[in-house]
Amino acid sequence: MNSKQNDGSRWICCPVCGSKTRTKVYEDTVLVRFPLYCQKCKREMRVDVVQFKMVKSN
Repeated sequence: MNSKQNDGSRWICCPVCGSKTRTKVYEDTVLVRFPLYCQKCKREMRVDVVQFKMVKSN
């Protein structure tokens, strides 16, 4: 995840192709098994996000 914003938020990047998605998170955002969809590679995957750290969920 990258693309830092001035308001302390970041856009989630696709773990497959690295493209920026339409989902924005903040430092205190916690996502568990979130269905993340990438417009570029047309895939949906489940991810966990805690303190800007993202991992693919099983």
